[in-house]
Amino acid sequence: MVASEFAQVAISVDTSAHDARLRLEDLRTGRVRYLDALELETIVWLREEHLRGLLDPSADRWREDDPLR
Repeated sequence: MVASEFAQVAISVDTSAHDARLRLEDLRTGRVRYLDALELETIVWLREEHLRGLLDPSADRWREDDPLR
């Protein structure tokens, strides 16, 4: 588990698909996301300003029109 004052995420490696992938679970909501090697590499290569944009919770996380809420 990785945690801070803002988030708690469980991390594991999922091997049930064709290739291994990272399984991330938001422990607050139970929402799960799988990331494969290409997606992980993309995160590594993101410019800081793009990463900061993804980290803005008002962009997606707390939207009233989020169908996953």
